[in-house]
Amino acid sequence: MNEFLFNSWTFGIVISIVSYQFGIFLKKKYKSPLLNPLLVSITCVILFLVAFDVDYESYYNGAKYLGYLLTPATICLAIPLYEQLDLLKKHLKAILLGVSAGVLASLSSVYLLALLFHFSHEQYVTFLPKSITTAIGISISEELGGFVTVSVVAIIITGILGNIAAEKICSICRIQEPVAKGLAIGTSSHAIGTVKAMEMGKVEGAMSSLTIAMAGIFTVFIVTFFSDLL
Repeated sequence: MNEFLFNSWTFGIVISIVSYQFGIFLKKKYKSPLLNPLLVSITCVILFLVAFDVDYESYYNGAKYLGYLLTPATICLAIPLYEQLDLLKKHLKAILLGVSAGVLASLSSVYLLALLFHFSHEQYVTFLPKSITTAIGISISEELGGFVTVSVVAIIITGILGNIAAEKICSICRIQEPVAKGLAIGTSSHAIGTVKAMEMGKVEGAMSSLTIAMAGIFTVFIVTFFSDLL
């Protein structure tokens, strides 16, 4: 019976969705930034697979279908761009400079850390797309010859850390302007961080949503230059 359930193509989908819903429940109940739903769901899935001795392939056979939603989800990023068109026009200079600075800071930090820890070229390019949305990051990692699965992990961890620490960092750095907060969060920690930006305020959420797509586009244009540095 257990073998039948674990080999079912629905198993991976069900355990992923149930774990994420459990994470949402904990987040709403305890209001702790550490209880990020994605982090909770990842932890629950890992514990479940270990506890019941389920191999990853059995889980992935079903869970992979959730991954197919990444491409349409990325295309949907055009929606906040359209909906916030007036906001984009009003703060165009700040947005362009802010996103450019954020993308350059992200790529430069990976380059400096790669030099510090003597990364190979494959290891280096694996981490270059860490701060952009997953679907675009996967494509960049594949194109540059990185380790795609590690890139995905790096992107998720970056987003979770942004979600957890965004509000505290803005407070420490005395960033009070809602537009600046949204730009910083969206550029550095993509969609997962944007959830926190939406909790912080309407303008923060709108600006963060807006910059997810822009940061991805900017990264696509300049990442090749950085990849050739090492």
